[in-house]
Amino acid sequence: MLIWYSSLKRSIIYQVRRGVDNISLKTNAARILDQSKILYELIEYTVDESDLSALSVAQKVGLPIEQVFKTLVARGDKTGVIIACIQGDHELHLKGLATLSGNKKVEIVSLKEVQPLTGYIRGGVSPIGMKKHYPVFIDSNIKEQEKIAVSAGLRGLQLFLSPIDLISITKAKLGMITTEL
Repeated sequence: MLIWYSSLKRSIIYQVRRGVDNISLKTNAARILDQSKILYELIEYTVDESDLSALSVAQKVGLPIEQVFKTLVARGDKTGVIIACIQGDHELHLKGLATLSGNKKVEIVSLKEVQPLTGYIRGGVSPIGMKKHYPVFIDSNIKEQEKIAVSAGLRGLQLFLSPIDLISITKAKLGMITTEL
């Protein structure tokens, strides 16, 4: 077994080669789940830089859009940086997130701030394994799903796990923070 360590935009990826054709990727998020003994599945897909939408990801990994959750980085006027995980076919309700997070006002951070704050690039932001622990807020509709997918911390790689495990590992607070598109 050969192990390569490489740095990609501040996310450490472990590539373990087990035979000629079988290579699996491990991101910081996957390693944290391994350390916590949380069951998950990594799902790879081909990235289209022009379409990083949750709908595109859902189609590529063969999951219903309701099971694909996107991770958004926001900033509250009182709490600072916070993370929101919402169903792929929903839109973030800023007032709902503000109320749930104890802020009067919440804004999405600019794209140029995402990587310095999280260590992840747009389209590859995972709620697990950021360079700093931020409060995580997840829309309560996550409870309707048996399994969900979130970014594994790298474009082209999704984590498929139970909502309860995601809530537990991120210490998330649940509430109504979305509206349907």
